[in-house]
Amino acid sequence: MGFTGVVMAIHTLAVLVENSPGVLARVASLFSRRGYNIDSLAVGPTENPKVSRMTIVLNLEGHALDQVSAQLFKLVNVIGISEMKDSDSLKREILLVKVANNAANKEIAGKHKAVISDETASTISIEAVGQSSDIEALLADLKPNEIRELVQSGLVALERGASTLADRTLSTMGTANESDPNSSTADYQN
Repeated sequence: MGFTGVVMAIHTLAVLVENSPGVLARVASLFSRRGYNIDSLAVGPTENPKVSRMTIVLNLEGHALDQVSAQLFKLVNVIGISEMKDSDSLKREILLVKVANNAANKEIAGKHKAVISDETASTISIEAVGQSSDIEALLADLKPNEIRELVQSGLVALERGASTLADRTLSTMGTANESDPNSSTADYQN
């Protein structure tokens, strides 16, 4: 008998949203209501002050990804969605970690091409930017030496090449005009 369990997979979504209050809460609420767990969520501004970009990492079944995308598109403030496949995108995380100031930790930082951003007599703060696997490897090497504090960003992703998510979505969909009384942003959906 073969294994018949559900196969889960990691998916990274880039989501362009209108830059308005409450959008993050509505997106997170959608995932919570549907019972999907967000592994990582990074939100920040884009080159357009009216648009923010979310990078959402989910672990779910293949067909569930289509459902997630469809539900996201139902939210008024969502402008565009794209799956960021490993082969077609750059993916990075940022790590700041505080460890003891000793030769072993400095050597580990150098081995992983990380930067010592702060140094006191007793601690060093190490800064690293890289793929998730690179960050995990650095943390694994530092763990035996007592990690005192760490903060790690969510994954951010950008597709390779000249094409942009904004070019593909904003030109066809546009964003709601805040001065328009009939703007769809005034009527939020769940």
